[in-house]
Amino acid sequence: MSTCVGIKRVDTMLMDEELIAPCGMNCSLCVAYLFEQKDLNKYGFHRKYCPGCIPRGKNCIHMADACELLGKGLVRFCFECETYPCKRLKTLDKRYRTKYHMSMIENLNLIRDEGMEVFLKSQETKWRCSTCGGTICCHNGLCLD
Repeated sequence: MSTCVGIKRVDTMLMDEELIAPCGMNCSLCVAYLFEQKDLNKYGFHRKYCPGCIPRGKNCIHMADACELLGKGLVRFCFECETYPCKRLKTLDKRYRTKYHMSMIENLNLIRDEGMEVFLKSQETKWRCSTCGGTICCHNGLCLD
């Protein structure tokens, strides 16, 4: 269940392919990305902002040191690698399943098997605030609208 302090919005939430990280993380659900988009530190919060993994103009910053293909930008998603899912991705996935009730490997499998459009539509449905239509943060379960 989400908590929302906003009012009903008339626009719709749209997920963006550019915000899907190589590991399967949907950056548009990340607290650091949402804080930046809403510039919430101007209200006295002190959280690091993040523009998302791909918009940084770099290759994957979290896994690139362990994966040459990601580090050199030779693959867009981890599932394109012959060792998918690697030990590091499995560890990341386990942490996210345990702490945040989401799976990067499930995300990647859906993208690989059904395509990006189906994945993005599923994310819009799963992470939409029922009160205002905003985005629910995967890290705290809150709608920051």
